[in-house]
Amino acid sequence: MCCNHRANPRACEVIQPMNRIRIGLCQRFVVLACVLWSAAIAAQPDAGGADRGRGYRYYAAGDLQAPTPAEPQFGLMLMGGGDYVEQAFRWFAERAGRGHVVILRASGSDDLQHELYDRLDTVTSVQTFVFERREAASDPFMLAAIAQADGIFIAGGDQARYIRYWKGTPLNEALDRHVRDGKPLGGTSAGLAILGSASYGALDGGSITSGHALSDPLGEAVTLDHDFLHLPFLARVVTDSHFGARDRLGRLVAFLARAEHDGLVEQPIGIGVDENTALCIDGDGIGRVFTESQGRAWLVRARERDEVLGIATPLSAQDVRVTLVGPDSRIDLVTFDVDAPLFTTTAVVNAGELALEDALPEPP
Repeated sequence: MCCNHRANPRACEVIQPMNRIRIGLCQRFVVLACVLWSAAIAAQPDAGGADRGRGYRYYAAGDLQAPTPAEPQFGLMLMGGGDYVEQAFRWFAERAGRGHVVILRASGSDDLQHELYDRLDTVTSVQTFVFERREAASDPFMLAAIAQADGIFIAGGDQARYIRYWKGTPLNEALDRHVRDGKPLGGTSAGLAILGSASYGALDGGSITSGHALSDPLGEAVTLDHDFLHLPFLARVVTDSHFGARDRLGRLVAFLARAEHDGLVEQPIGIGVDENTALCIDGDGIGRVFTESQGRAWLVRARERDEVLGIATPLSAQDVRVTLVGPDSRIDLVTFDVDAPLFTTTAVVNAGELALEDALPEPP
């Protein structure tokens, strides 16, 4: 009964229906919230990798709702392919605050997810998105995961798919924003290839050799892409992976010449990374090498731009500086100076034939 019934019975008559309305609205709100929550759960893709309706397969491990244990910090992890480098991933996990990591790929499944979450036990959760078409790069669920990620890693595979599926999409913007927000980003093999300012896209369906690239650096097979990712310390850098094992010094020299010729990068600098090796760059732009097989990072730059380029003409270049960066070295990605380099020499290219002034040392 209304407490003021005797004094004002008409007021009580008004208040009682209003109370019934409020109760009814609250009940409806609770029902609506339950419906929306159920819809959100239903909209989440199958974490076992079977969901293909969105243009990607999805995997997840860990507690996606748990707080991040520590504040994420900026970092770039440039991994050269081959086996995953445990020390480097532990460095990456620390940079991600041991929190929530998202893995992006366009082939394969959840092997790296198991490595990070189950074997290394370094992070709170891992989600993997395996892209199968370009439309997936606009998917709201995937973009929400990217926005909440403490660290993002791009797996190996085919960099042409990454360029075709992601460039110019909301995912592209989200990756740039992730790094601007001071969070770590890494990539291996094809995932490393796209981290530089200019990237070898392998857009013709092949993987060009050093001999082919040096013989015709302006040819159609040298498919350099530009204006994809925009990462600190890599604005002048062209990257390459599987470097020593696949004899890629020559093709990186050709990529640098082509990038400057086409106006993609001013005074470009090459960074190659060996297999089973990673170059990890902190917020000050200082890079260190982690390796499990005596691998190195390679710093490649022309001291003078004297290349001779022409259509269907082999490359000639007279003064290309090559510096090997090892675990005890440090490389400054602002000045590109190297402290305690493993080895330094000069490469000369005459009519498409590359030679080094000094023989490279064998790995220790």
